[in-house]
Amino acid sequence: MRLLHIALLLSSFCIAQTNEYSISFENAVHHEASIAVTFPELKQKTVTVRMSRSSPGRYAIHEFAKNVFDFKATNSKGETLETTRPDPYSWEIKNHDGEINVSYTLFANRADGTYSQIDESHAHLNMPATFMFMEGEEHRPIKIDFNVRRDLNWKVASQLKNVSQTTFTAPDLQFFFDSPTEVSDYQLREFMVDGKNIRFALHSDDSAEDFDTYWKKVKAIVLAQKEVFGELPAYDFGEYTFLACYAPHVSGDGMEHRNSTILTDRESLAAGGMEGNIGTVSHEFFHSWNVERIRPADLESFDFTAANMSGSLWFAEGFTSYYTNLILARAGVITSEDYVKGLNRTFNYVWNSPARDYFNPIEMSYQAPFVDAATSVDPVNRNNTFISYYSYGSVLGLALDLSLRQQGLNLDDYFKAVWNQFGKKEVSYSIQDLENVLSGYAGDAFAKAFFSQYIYDSKMPDYQNLLSNAGLTITQDKNKPYLGLRVNASESGLRIASPTSKGSPAYVAKLNKGDFITAIDDAAITTVDAYNALVKKLTVGQTIAVTYKRFGSEATTNLTVSADPTYTIATDENAGKKARKLKKYWLQEK
Repeated sequence: MRLLHIALLLSSFCIAQTNEYSISFENAVHHEASIAVTFPELKQKTVTVRMSRSSPGRYAIHEFAKNVFDFKATNSKGETLETTRPDPYSWEIKNHDGEINVSYTLFANRADGTYSQIDESHAHLNMPATFMFMEGEEHRPIKIDFNVRRDLNWKVASQLKNVSQTTFTAPDLQFFFDSPTEVSDYQLREFMVDGKNIRFALHSDDSAEDFDTYWKKVKAIVLAQKEVFGELPAYDFGEYTFLACYAPHVSGDGMEHRNSTILTDRESLAAGGMEGNIGTVSHEFFHSWNVERIRPADLESFDFTAANMSGSLWFAEGFTSYYTNLILARAGVITSEDYVKGLNRTFNYVWNSPARDYFNPIEMSYQAPFVDAATSVDPVNRNNTFISYYSYGSVLGLALDLSLRQQGLNLDDYFKAVWNQFGKKEVSYSIQDLENVLSGYAGDAFAKAFFSQYIYDSKMPDYQNLLSNAGLTITQDKNKPYLGLRVNASESGLRIASPTSKGSPAYVAKLNKGDFITAIDDAAITTVDAYNALVKKLTVGQTIAVTYKRFGSEATTNLTVSADPTYTIATDENAGKKARKLKKYWLQEK
């Protein structure tokens, strides 16, 4: 819910009927929760309650109704009501007396940013995966009681408005469904920044000492991100909450919400999560500005009944990804050298992908409902047709930042301008709005050139020049042989493990995933080590005969070795004074 004011939130409970929820966990050992909902003062004789099919921050369809059973509906007197199923997600209820009481059991055993998990260690609740809602009554305030397991020392952490220890409220369904909740015996850390309370609820088996070490890094990230925008958002109820579950039985993920974020990983802090999870903290907290308040117009308002599509994810997710590691470097969590090395993987993934022949960043963003935690049974050709908008936007954010810095400007100040015009006022933006703000900040010609070439088209910026001016080098080894194959060992030979990329030597030679390579130039190849040793001896331009099996039949194809297209970005030890100065300013090197 946007343009949210606490006074209006509080007063809304006085002027509107409240839908009341309760949830209990007596059978948590079997991953079950018992849920009850009361919908009072209903005007329509026939109403529909349903489970969501999507979740805030996710763009694909998720059929949460599949985990609901033992559904019952009664009136105010406890009498059973007539119920039908118009579709797999809904329950239609007729002939009530103005009040409907719904109860059901939920099975939940996946803790991440989309689903819920209930066991005797915690109740990890993503609201759309857990609670039903009534069509046409989404505007109503909500009260929820969490009947916690006192025997397990459970307590509740959420961005919902706390009324008592276990009772919370939300002004409407949008806010309620955007408010994940962790119920467990968690540890808590807090600190105040400009009158706003930043909280971190940690569910893990980590020691207080390890948590304190991690918390110092989290606080440094919060302060470094505040510097980008000049201020923290006006968090509702004056609080922002990190909800972290680091345990072996959860699934790794991160998911932003209006005043909170979900952080999940299988590794505890002591078992590698101290370094492995901190990047997710940086990414998700940046979203409290970019996505949650700097909000794409095509995601307003979020539709819980369908997939949600936006053409702005290259900016909303991708530019956030650009800042993820940049903030870690500025906050001193990683070194500048680690940051530079970390550019390589994403850079190569984007600029060596043939997918740019088919889709620009906007169209890549439109693919989100098919890739963002989406599932499919049939094989897809993502290797050749899709670049993650996270990665694509990240390398474009790098290009824009370095391009601006050549003019004495920077991406931080551009973001401040977007924040002040849209995010702070909570006015949603279009892609044209982003170009207009850039035009006002850096000039019409600059903005038009950037958007026309790299957003509406899929051209590659001049990174050689951009990186050189920032004290970095970018090179390719023109003598390193490259076949375009990723193989693993099997009883039938070396199996090609992934689809070959369009334009690669293997693709041109008509080799593909699932083929078994048995020999190269008549020399039997049976191990990955032998394959790698042979490739090292090849020369660029050399043609080799590859014998392979497909569908049980053997064949031979000619493959011409090309130069490895991999880029290597590194610090230029011989950079001039001006370039070193730009790099120091950019990374805020101490």
